[in-house]
Amino acid sequence: MRLKRLAPLLATAGLLATSLPLLTATQAAADPAAAQDYGPPKPAWQRCSAEQPASYECATLKVPLDYRQPRGRTLDLAISRVKSPDPAKRRGVLLMNPGGPGGPGLGLPLMADAALPKEVREQYDLIGFDPRGVGASSPISCGMTDAEQELQRAYRPETFPSDVAWARTVADKCREKAGAVLPYITTRNTARDMDAIRAALGERKISYLGYSYGTYLGAVYTQLFPARTDRFVLDSAVDPQRIWRGMLQVWATEAEPAFARWTRWTAERDAEYHLGTTPEAVSATFWGLVARADREPVEFQGQKLTGDDIRKARPLFFSPAQAAPVVSAIKAAADGTPQPGGLSVPDLRQALRGTAAEPASDNGMSVFWSVVCGDTDAWPRDPEQYRRDAERDKARYPLYGDMASNIKPCAFWQRPAEAATPMRIRADVLTVQNEWDSQTPLVSGQGMHRALKGSKMVLALGGEGHTVYLSDPGSCVNATVSSYLATGRLPARDVTCTTVPAPAQRRDLVPGPAPLPFPAGPQRF
Repeated sequence: MRLKRLAPLLATAGLLATSLPLLTATQAAADPAAAQDYGPPKPAWQRCSAEQPASYECATLKVPLDYRQPRGRTLDLAISRVKSPDPAKRRGVLLMNPGGPGGPGLGLPLMADAALPKEVREQYDLIGFDPRGVGASSPISCGMTDAEQELQRAYRPETFPSDVAWARTVADKCREKAGAVLPYITTRNTARDMDAIRAALGERKISYLGYSYGTYLGAVYTQLFPARTDRFVLDSAVDPQRIWRGMLQVWATEAEPAFARWTRWTAERDAEYHLGTTPEAVSATFWGLVARADREPVEFQGQKLTGDDIRKARPLFFSPAQAAPVVSAIKAAADGTPQPGGLSVPDLRQALRGTAAEPASDNGMSVFWSVVCGDTDAWPRDPEQYRRDAERDKARYPLYGDMASNIKPCAFWQRPAEAATPMRIRADVLTVQNEWDSQTPLVSGQGMHRALKGSKMVLALGGEGHTVYLSDPGSCVNATVSSYLATGRLPARDVTCTTVPAPAQRRDLVPGPAPLPFPAGPQRF
């Protein structure tokens, strides 16, 4: 009866197409714009490339640009799969997202195929996709220069006008180059795309493995499509209450305890790093180096580093064994003494820039801004608010507070087409977290856990770095995650275990082969 009463109202609003089957009343209430089953034709699978295994298949789906107008303009959605090796044990599909926003996901099935344990792997067809606007999925570009893609901008009174000009320029360029598409490059629409993938594959439900930003995408799916949510793992989670300015600001608040931990660790190893015998002395050495570099940039490996450049290495301090040699090497360069060994030149350059080398295209950052500005209307519109916040947070959180709170293009973005997704519907999912995660810190993961009633958390005490399952083979969380994906049984209660980080283990801070292609650097989730 409830569906019969609801249908005329939705039809009046232009949200129902009578030729398409209706969803349940629960589904329609969860997402009126998805109150019909957008079922594209079955994918026309083909080998992704001659260089890849024949088992790695790709296809393209057509999905609505605006789900409120399902017969209007469409976007291409590039998807990939590696089928279950044992059809008799196949349960369904496991969709995956690597984070971002703006991270490509087509390669995930091929990599996860080798990384998943047998009892998990045999149950699923592994499904990857480039989210809308990304990579092979109708990519967008704002035409940003390399300099305009840099969001880590230290606050200084004399440079604040140029920061405002940068933010306005990026927003203007995005409107000019992709304005007709930008309002629809959002998390809610990407979640609807995930459901279109489910429908095209003929599946009743989907399971999901999402990392970083992908945790928020997965959480939104559970709210829009609760009846279609199967086994969901949200690894290194975004706090839904902090999207998205708060997720940038949490980088600053949580860098402070990480920095304090680093000073304690480093003081115990003064014989190796020569940065001070007490935490206070180590801190004084670091801040003295920053002040010195601000007065006269430090010549280091072909670069001139300012104090602000050194502070941009914020993620390093979540892994003391990586931060100490970097700071020691910079100090040696400033002192004109031989630099200690242990890190190659590319390692050090990446640590200081905070990002791995990326293609010249601005596609990733264009999607980043489309999502973080278009998901929510919580961004201040007054530049002076950003000035005040940056001044305040530079004093409160000296390592990164001003960079986190300084003005962003969202101050000049068009108003979002939809409100942010409230987390009201129970979601029996598993959240996964390292204690010392630089990009989605522990408080963020705990926020997701609180927001999703019914979720269970598995926490790796001592765990360092961003993302855990399949990216840290030695993590104590792996057995719990694999068991859940294999059986569907959540732990009876939250799980806390202890992980001992391996030396220089984290591939998100040091270059090298990574089992999964997560976006690199501190500018992304």
